[in-house]
Amino acid sequence: MPTDSRIIQLMDTTLRDGEQTQGVSFTPAEKVNIAKALLQSLRVDRIEVASARVSQGEKEAVTSINEWAKQEGFAGRVEVLGFVDHTRSVDWILETGGGVINLLTKGSEKHCREQLGKTLSEHTADILKTVNYALEKGFKVNVYLEDWSNGYQNSPDYVYGLMDNLQHAGISHFMLPDTLGVLSPDEVFSSFSDMCRRYPALEFDFHPHNDYGLATANVMAAVRAGVNSIHCTVNCLGERAGNASLAEVAVVLRDKMAMQLAIDESYIVRVSNMVETFSGKRVAANAPIIGADVFTQTAGIHADGDQKGGLYKTRLGPERFSRTRSYALGKMSGKASLRKNLEQLELELSEENQKKVLERIVSLGDSKQTITTDDLPFIIADVLESKSYQHIKLLNCSITSGLNLESTASIRVNVDGTKHLASGYGNGGFDAFIDAMNKVMKLHNYTLPALADFEVRIPKGGHTDALTECVINWDCGGELRKTRAVHANQVFAAILATLKIINMQLHELNPIKI
Repeated sequence: MPTDSRIIQLMDTTLRDGEQTQGVSFTPAEKVNIAKALLQSLRVDRIEVASARVSQGEKEAVTSINEWAKQEGFAGRVEVLGFVDHTRSVDWILETGGGVINLLTKGSEKHCREQLGKTLSEHTADILKTVNYALEKGFKVNVYLEDWSNGYQNSPDYVYGLMDNLQHAGISHFMLPDTLGVLSPDEVFSSFSDMCRRYPALEFDFHPHNDYGLATANVMAAVRAGVNSIHCTVNCLGERAGNASLAEVAVVLRDKMAMQLAIDESYIVRVSNMVETFSGKRVAANAPIIGADVFTQTAGIHADGDQKGGLYKTRLGPERFSRTRSYALGKMSGKASLRKNLEQLELELSEENQKKVLERIVSLGDSKQTITTDDLPFIIADVLESKSYQHIKLLNCSITSGLNLESTASIRVNVDGTKHLASGYGNGGFDAFIDAMNKVMKLHNYTLPALADFEVRIPKGGHTDALTECVINWDCGGELRKTRAVHANQVFAAILATLKIINMQLHELNPIKI
């Protein structure tokens, strides 16, 4: 691979080609905000923001983007797709304050013949009329050769003929798309090497699609062949399988090919989040660079290796992208995973307490509970508050609740070696459980204390599937006593906190562990 540190331009087409993603339609305000983030924060070289003559809303968005770009010094870096229609597309772009047209032409003989019903010479004449008009208006003109990848493979003479006809027309960039994403890296390298060799004075762009999952690899092949401008989108948006991912392309070109890029990597994830929100298309958790999980170590052995010597860290570190490395908590966690999370929270535990907390984490993970760093203080508090005595054990519990229906609870418990079955009813699942439990404990001359305060919460920033902490203050004959418990289900968190007060009071009455 070359290491000549060439400068590679990135042209982002999220707002034009990315908007062809099924179900994606950006509002004018969203387009303006994304355009500003791409040029001003992420610092891509060029952006393609729309197709000419689409709608009035599109025209308003492009006008706003162009006005802002001129004020901020980005004039000439905002591009619009136009059509071979002589004056219409050019005039539309002119009315928005733009000055760059990306003219869509037919890059394959089949498209020219079957879609337009024209010969190469007829199509060339139409193209030149539009190009000349745009140049007269002071435009910069780039040309797309639509379906070029199939055209080059199936009708190369047509492609060469079109290039021969246009090479001296004043066109700035010849943009060669793999419109249907059919090329392999070897085919990209071979075809672009040929195009660059045949037309050394021309500037070529590569516009890849990801139908075979080869878009990033194809970008590498095109750059190796001599291409200096690459098209991509944020979050791989685009028709069908999408375009090349801007995040992947930028990092691969820098790390694997030593190319120079203008973009500021620290904004990649922020812009990705913005586009994810506006597009409504969620990013896969394991998407390279931008996915939620890609800087999370799950296996305990990996956390141990990082702690002892950064053994599982690479050049692709989260700090480059204003992110942090995390260590997942679950059934595969080890001592090092727990320690890393404790360090993040600035907490210290003894070795014995770390072992207890880790056992609880593994147990929760084994039951498919999702555990986050935010859950950890809840788990620690719950574990450290737990005692070894277990006078009462909940063996089974079923709770049924319904709208405008009384809740029911069926329980099976072991109290000091004696098993009991009971049912209860109440205003909600927890009330029904208390009714059932009081029926059992009455047989052991014990009555639950009254509730003085009851609080249920999830961690800050938690989700609906987060662990729930229940904290109950009990009025024990004028003395307030507190119990807490953690569970994914808030009712069962309350139930576990209730079992704790029973165990505490039974232990005081009979301290011998059963």
